[in-house]
Amino acid sequence: MVMKQYLLSLISQNKPHRLFVSLMTTLLFIIVSSSLHAASVTASLNKNVANENEVVQLTLRADFSDTGNGPDLTPLERDFEILGKSQNSQFSFNLGTSTALNFWVITLMPKSVGTVEIPPIKIGDLESQPIRLTVKSSPQLLDGNGNPPVMIKTEVSEVEPYLQQEVILSVKLYTSVALQNANRSVPSHPDLVLERLIDDQVDYQTVNGTQYQVITREYLAFPQRSGQLTIPPQTIQAMINTSTGRRMIKVQSEPLNLQVTPIPASFTGDAWLPSKKVTVSTSLDKTNDAPRVGDTLIWTIDIKAEGALPEQIPTLDFNSTRNYKLYPKPPQFSNQKNAAGVTGNQTIVVEVVPTEEGKLSLPDINITYWNTDERAISVASASTDTIDIAPLPNSSAQSDGATTSNKPTISDPLPAQSRSVAPISLAKKAVEPTKTEPQPDLLPTPSSEGKSLRDYLISGLLILTVLLLGAWLFIWLKRKKQDVNTDHDVPTLQEFAPLSTVNEESAYKALIACCQQDNLQSLRPSLLEWARHRWGDDEIRSVDDIKRLTSVQVTQLLMEAEIMLYSNNPAHEWQGEPLADALEEFTSGQEKPSKASQLKTLYPNF
Repeated sequence: MVMKQYLLSLISQNKPHRLFVSLMTTLLFIIVSSSLHAASVTASLNKNVANENEVVQLTLRADFSDTGNGPDLTPLERDFEILGKSQNSQFSFNLGTSTALNFWVITLMPKSVGTVEIPPIKIGDLESQPIRLTVKSSPQLLDGNGNPPVMIKTEVSEVEPYLQQEVILSVKLYTSVALQNANRSVPSHPDLVLERLIDDQVDYQTVNGTQYQVITREYLAFPQRSGQLTIPPQTIQAMINTSTGRRMIKVQSEPLNLQVTPIPASFTGDAWLPSKKVTVSTSLDKTNDAPRVGDTLIWTIDIKAEGALPEQIPTLDFNSTRNYKLYPKPPQFSNQKNAAGVTGNQTIVVEVVPTEEGKLSLPDINITYWNTDERAISVASASTDTIDIAPLPNSSAQSDGATTSNKPTISDPLPAQSRSVAPISLAKKAVEPTKTEPQPDLLPTPSSEGKSLRDYLISGLLILTVLLLGAWLFIWLKRKKQDVNTDHDVPTLQEFAPLSTVNEESAYKALIACCQQDNLQSLRPSLLEWARHRWGDDEIRSVDDIKRLTSVQVTQLLMEAEIMLYSNNPAHEWQGEPLADALEEFTSGQEKPSKASQLKTLYPNF
């Protein structure tokens, strides 16, 4: 309005020259002001000097909406390890204009010592300015007792094991500080069969005056090649908090050497089995009280080997004879693990069909193995008890006292059977029953009243269904009544979260004090308290409503505070003084003079 009156006065005074100069000045002002809000990419670091293996955070800000796929972080991979990235975006609309703010926080760790440069980072069609970072070398982290905060130690139960002998590998992690994002290595070697033994064991030890938490992780190792084997060092990489900030540490153990002994020449067994102790047990179970020729018996063989996997136990061969037929099933494997090692278990079930009457004797089970404790060959044996086998019944032959010459006798050998024939299908001579006895009727008979068991079952199911429907209807009506009663008792926002300050002025003073004290944890409740006084509970529901009602500068600073709050940054690094200044400018409606302008006022000739 002032500009309009000024132009009208120039026209009335008939001063076209001054009018032209004023129009050009206004146009130049518009162009300059629009260039001040041009799109740009800004990069900043939370610190310009860092120690070796210390984490730094790079913040990228884009003042435009078309950011494409976000920042291209490829140039950072040469000098930094990228540990993490977070993003936040905000859009605001004011007087027909829109403002887009996009933030990225990248967690970096320098790879080398010296002065490194963060190159320009491209976002969309624009890129940031380069930044220099100085990385200082730091000595090894040691506590007051001269001990490192993290150590790894490894040990084995046997330094000179035999080929395929059990070796217990223990990896002990000593920590005196809290670890974050820990990444432990897993033992591996092409000539070792490795697997976990038991769950991690936690203990506490004092080493040179420092209290350590010791986490022991144990593995089973079976060397598959004789000679020297080297287990590589075990490593851990983790983040820890130090007095100068977060720092990444890398710790590794010493390598372990195994001298694997080959199979001794004195071992004469068919299959090599190194074990502390092997036990064998057998049992022969009857399928009826008086087994006869052609019946099936169950022969169970159980083999246990301490310090060996069940797959290492040699397989057994079973041969049928003229006295019996053997039908073995596939063996079943299992193992038991404890702190002392593993015990492999192999269970074999064999179906035995006797073909002759008399004493049934099965062969002994012998397992030859190498005793690793005694360093000598041993044999584990087990015998099976004999069972009397009765002949097939032949009542017609007993009554006549003679046999026909064209039928084989029981003592003749039965024809061999393949493994695909069922062992319980041997031919038996049919025996005519001498007397027919009445069999009980297993089906329910109708009662004298004409009702069967089926009728009672149907009636019971119907009654149960009716009862369940009635219970469900009762519960539904009760819940509906409770919902109707509680609809009228919804508390208002003031009742649910009453204001703790008297008026807007006291809430504003508390907010400014929170910013000046750099108290990031109390920023959100203080903001909501002040905003609810200023705009009312109907307008303010969250911090996003405050961003919508305040200035662009306040919105930007609030977004930066949110990134610090929800990222991995320590909360004490937040500086609240800029936000306090922006809030004072917003509430007063006047721009706060900078330090340079204040100096000019005090010293006009400066």
